[in-house]
Amino acid sequence: GFEHSFQMAYSRTHYGTGYYIYQQFVPGAKLTQPIRAWDAKTPPDRDVLELISRSGTDLLTDVPGLQAHTLDSDIPADGSARLLLKNGPSTIRGIELSCPKDEAIDFGHVRLKVWWDDRAEPSVDAPMALFFGAGTLYNRDGKADFVKAFPVNIRFDDQRVNLRCWFPMPFFRSARIELAGAGVTIKDARMNVRTEPYRDPPNQVGYFHATYRDHPAPRAGEDLLLLDTRQVEGGGDWSGSFVGTSFIFSHAANLNTLEGDPRFYLDDSNTPQAQGTGTEEWGGGGDYWGGRNMTLPFVGHPCGAKANAGVNDLDKIESAYRFLLADLMPFGKNARITLEHGGTNESTQHYETVAYWYGLPAASLVKTDELSIGDEASERAHGYDSPQASPVYQLSSRYEWGVDHLKGKEIFPEQSDHGRTTTGTSEFTLRLRPDNLGVMLRRKLDYQFPNQRANVFVAPVDEKGKVAGDWQPAGVWYLAGSNTCVYSNPRDELGATAHVVETSNRRFRDDEFLLPLALTQGRSAIRVRVTFSPVKVPLFPGAPLPELAWSEMRYAAYCFVMPEFEVSQSK
Repeated sequence: GFEHSFQMAYSRTHYGTGYYIYQQFVPGAKLTQPIRAWDAKTPPDRDVLELISRSGTDLLTDVPGLQAHTLDSDIPADGSARLLLKNGPSTIRGIELSCPKDEAIDFGHVRLKVWWDDRAEPSVDAPMALFFGAGTLYNRDGKADFVKAFPVNIRFDDQRVNLRCWFPMPFFRSARIELAGAGVTIKDARMNVRTEPYRDPPNQVGYFHATYRDHPAPRAGEDLLLLDTRQVEGGGDWSGSFVGTSFIFSHAANLNTLEGDPRFYLDDSNTPQAQGTGTEEWGGGGDYWGGRNMTLPFVGHPCGAKANAGVNDLDKIESAYRFLLADLMPFGKNARITLEHGGTNESTQHYETVAYWYGLPAASLVKTDELSIGDEASERAHGYDSPQASPVYQLSSRYEWGVDHLKGKEIFPEQSDHGRTTTGTSEFTLRLRPDNLGVMLRRKLDYQFPNQRANVFVAPVDEKGKVAGDWQPAGVWYLAGSNTCVYSNPRDELGATAHVVETSNRRFRDDEFLLPLALTQGRSAIRVRVTFSPVKVPLFPGAPLPELAWSEMRYAAYCFVMPEFEVSQSK
């Protein structure tokens, strides 16, 4: 944890690759515990470490009062075996499935489907093996622990293959679980589901989802779409959390496809709020895991042989998983999860993906206003005032979506927008919902100007839009870097750093700033003041200082609210 700021640096920019996930919280939010800076010495709490060390085992052995629901049935080749739960409101704490070991491979193709509260479409619909963390149940080495992840695991014993999931899954009236046949009858399948009562308000949790996508022929130049919540179960707004992926990245033991980056876009953002540096890093490995298989609590590459080493076609199915629990990605309106196939979206390998997420079909982040800088009517309506602002200028550029061109074809054409820069102060008024629990400001900007930093202040306004109280500091809005960077690739790995300056044509960027709820709650509008505070640091020692300015093209206000959801709204 950190309370005010965080800094990370690499001495070399070629081999210093990686990524990190961090979350910002609205000051004043009711957290389960305060955020305190880590001293880099204190280990995690022992009970946390002991819990994680139980990965691959029954995590519910010490949970009292669970109710068991069982199903022992064949799974017909063209039909389903079903278990219906009508004991809501409840939470499924564990789903355990098994079949005879000699039927494991066919069992891996069975579809696990789950409907919550009689909704029209299943929220879980995925091939069995991939849902539980593996691309296939072909077990080349006869391992006992095939997948030993924390929330899911696959274990082989002398007679059966056992698949277990520990993701909590709340429902309010009923749950229907189906095992859908995949063309081959499965004899003696068993399912055990354990539940406990759910007693909190319905709008404080989300339905569990596992969204499967088949990508037999990825489109050149375009990311694979793993999840877009605007396209599932009728679309609309969803609030919840993205909690992981399980994916096949090749059916032919091709590891080169792992150069692709995952990208994550939340709540209308056109800039990925998170972007990985490669597919295998997302799955917890480096350099393609050296071609080896591994399974850890939150990351793994459980199946797939090295290139040209597969003993059969099943052994060429390469898969990986990544689970986010403490580092889950919350969203309040929508989530779009994508994955680059190959380093420039050029791979033709057959992918299959599962995105795990929690979601409630109601927004917890609501857009209430937007100011378009450079638009005279919008500036006037929002009382925009910036004495030192530049004249309006037009910019044609791109966001960071991937390669612009591939094999002579333009993938992402330039877009145009307008805005201003300032080296002073800008003020404007934004409308809010009075029942807000804090506000997210989003700014579209020109990323040409490096290290943009400003002090943000907020004041209340009266019914006529006039400032009606004192200005209060809201914090520092800081965006490090720019679209110009140093690329260092010396001939020798430990050679002297080379300062090669590169500038991309991706100048559009969206960035967010969180306003404390003490400055926004109960107010239908606020006045915002942004005061530029330059960071006079050159790109590298000895380089000239670039032009510094605060860029503003659009400001949008999004209010955090409790989602408006009742069980009666379920479809």
